Amino acid sequence: PPPPLITIVRFALVINLERANCARYRFVSDRTLMLESIEINCHPQPEFTVIWLHGLGADGNDFVPVVSQLEIEDDCPIRFVFPHAPIRSVTINMGMQMRAWYDILNPVLGNAEEDREGIELSCDQVSELIANENNMGIPAKRIVLAGFSQGGAIALHLGLRYQEKLAGILALSTYLPLSNSAKSETNAVNLQTSILYLHGLFDPVIPMNTANRSRKILQDLGCNVESRDYPIPHSVSPEEIGYIGKWLTDRCKSSTISQC
Repeated sequence: PPPPLITIVRFALVINLERANCARYRFVSDRTLMLESIEINCHPQPEFTVIWLHGLGADGNDFVPVVSQLEIEDDCPIRFVFPHAPIRSVTINMGMQMRAWYDILNPVLGNAEEDREGIELSCDQVSELIANENNMGIPAKRIVLAGFSQGGAIALHLGLRYQEKLAGILALSTYLPLSNSAKSETNAVNLQTSILYLHGLFDPVIPMNTANRSRKILQDLGCNVESRDYPIPHSVSPEEIGYIGKWLTDRCKSSTISQC
């Protein structure tokens, strides 16, 4: 088969809608939102999208090589969008400028002071990517939010609060941010959305106890969480990638078949 089509797209969307008339995480910003993204179309007519967010200090290129390793079946009309996070100062890295979805104020992740404003701004920007897919004919129920580390935190935060049913949430080596407000802010429409939560047993950045705490919060909320752990540090493994490929194929097939 021909290689996937890869394009780089710059989104510059200006939304001027009244907040009072718009549900949270659909169109919520009157600011110009610009996210440059790498797109990979694995099918000439995609019907299913994975929006995959990178970790702190990386960029959208980080997980592009993974696409060819997922072994997605040829009959899955799937495409991938890998956005680049904005460049900002990161407090725990001595204020250095780097690509980050939000500032990290404390090394005790998920249980300390957090950058709510930065998290919510990134959720606004990712919501614009979802809206762009909707405009191309791919509804939310055929979109997976995926992310590694800090990107996974945004995928979890936004996925729980998004106003429309998503196809799935892929959380890799990550944690649930702003967990104290999760119960009051979670949208019931995504409580049963499939969450695949994968973590490394030897992760020194986000330790297993942090991941397990986040998993328990999700389970207590009634979320549909599948957890798997691998003997790796803060990274992904070939075995993990293989399982992600099967999971994405299942999500893709089940969501597109339901449209028939």
